[in-house]
Amino acid sequence: MMRVVHGRTCSLIAVALALCCVLSTHSAATDAFVPNSSRASSAKAKRAASIMVVGSTTLAGTGEESADEIAAAAATQDTSTSTSSSGPVPISRGGAIYKLPPLPAPPTMAQFRKFALPCLALWVAGPLLSLVDTSFVGLSGDSTKSAMQLAALGPATTFIDGSTYLFAFLNVATTNLYASARAASGDESSAKSEAVVRTASRVAVISGLGLMALLLTCSRPLLSLYIGAESTDLINAATEYVNIRALSMPTSLLLGVLQSALLGAKDSITPLVAILYSTVINVIGDYILVSRLGMGLKGASIATTLAQWAATISLIGPARRALLNGGGLQLLGSSRKVADGGTTNDVVTSKTFLKFAAPVLTLIIGKIAAFGFMTNAAAALPGQPMTLAAHQICLSLFFFMSPFLEVMSQTAQTFLPPYFAPLAEYRDTMAEQNQPEDTVVTKLWENEAYKLASRLIRIGFIVALFVASIGSSIPAFFSRILTTDAGVMATVKPLAIPLWFGAMLTAPVAISEGVLLARRELKFLAAVYMTSTAILPPALLRIKAAGGPVVNIWSCFAAFQLFRASCFAGKIWGRRFVNKILHVTGINNNNNNNKGTTKQIDEKIA
Repeated sequence: MMRVVHGRTCSLIAVALALCCVLSTHSAATDAFVPNSSRASSAKAKRAASIMVVGSTTLAGTGEESADEIAAAAATQDTSTSTSSSGPVPISRGGAIYKLPPLPAPPTMAQFRKFALPCLALWVAGPLLSLVDTSFVGLSGDSTKSAMQLAALGPATTFIDGSTYLFAFLNVATTNLYASARAASGDESSAKSEAVVRTASRVAVISGLGLMALLLTCSRPLLSLYIGAESTDLINAATEYVNIRALSMPTSLLLGVLQSALLGAKDSITPLVAILYSTVINVIGDYILVSRLGMGLKGASIATTLAQWAATISLIGPARRALLNGGGLQLLGSSRKVADGGTTNDVVTSKTFLKFAAPVLTLIIGKIAAFGFMTNAAAALPGQPMTLAAHQICLSLFFFMSPFLEVMSQTAQTFLPPYFAPLAEYRDTMAEQNQPEDTVVTKLWENEAYKLASRLIRIGFIVALFVASIGSSIPAFFSRILTTDAGVMATVKPLAIPLWFGAMLTAPVAISEGVLLARRELKFLAAVYMTSTAILPPALLRIKAAGGPVVNIWSCFAAFQLFRASCFAGKIWGRRFVNKILHVTGINNNNNNNKGTTKQIDEKIA
């Protein structure tokens, strides 16, 4: 079992390294044509990002703002709103003018629902399509052939899904960069937002071509690491499946970034329509190729590949109209000239996306490793096969509950950049011009961002309470719907409580993670995942050495979730919480009489 975990990790790392080399080469070629003005914009973006990361009061503010300050800020924003028809309010900065747009209106619950529900459908579509493939393959052919193909389908789909999952950083970067670009332009399409889509599409296609070539040439040895070289029949069937699915990698990654850009534009309906096309093609293809023609696993792979192609083709047209004003994706790199002498594609380069690669890959590998180590420990405990079966039931239930909360993370990544991007741009410009900030206005923006993040975390806890209670009630009271084995039912029942805590804590983990991704606190996220991933295996090894029970593994997972939730939420809300304590105890009562800047208050607390 350890070889399976290690083999999977090695194969995923090999895929990542090979594709990073391809992207680095492409990035260097692209950057050679970036004009000086675009290089300056890139440096400016870096400084803005560093301000967001270092300034831990981005959301927290000072803790207790005075009523006069808020009133003054509100008056300032009212003035800006009243003049917004002729453009945002100009703010003097040493002879030059910087325009901070009006403060965005807080999203309503109706807007949240309109975005989150279709987004949830996107999250659950993938597992449902895999279930469709599994059902058709399992019900076709004789029992012996069906069992072998099902055994090969598991590692093959895991291998394909894991390979594409490594490129999730493209989706995260696209949503973040596109939402920020739209926010900086007043929630309208701009040269930079269009450049994000074009560059993301080009990087996705190049990555997909590289991944396709890697899978076609190396799938068999990599699958041997995962399955075991002695299982020849399984390797042959799984290799054939992977080789066919590899043909859809360029379109699959392109589909992902187009969906992410549309989500960044707060449009979750259009991607859902594309997934519906994919679902129809997949089901029809499975019925014809697997059930009627008896092609088995090969037929399922062809149907899924055709479904991926159909979804991408159906999304390109609407995405061009919604994101590019009818323009082309320009996958070959052709571009239109813009006023500064550069090009629309030069505004955002492939290096911009690669900056997300290492931190987000750390997140991904950390999540994969956590569940891999848990399964490895459960497989080594006494009382098999009931112990591993009980663990697998809880793992499946957790994976079922997770999308309901991961959607809240996506919501944070989409709705928070309109607050962060203009404020970061303003602060960066003020620092560049060596001018003081208007702290009254910046505090108001920070408070609104904090309020939105707090609303999301409250909604997340409500959703988590509902989902976790339903999910954990199955092993506690209704395990018979998943198994008829009395031993498994007895083993899985004690796991209900730690499963409930693990699912509940997913709310602050997912939403705080979304907020930090919106703030581009990538290094902090990576550091937390590296630390938690390093702590978890020794704890699981102790449980394995002690002989269990399996409930201790899930209690360990709940502690793992608590650690991440504390770190993430502390980064966002910790300073405000400390400030309130200092204010209540009288230590910090004179905050509003200080020199008035957030930095000075932070230095006093530190």
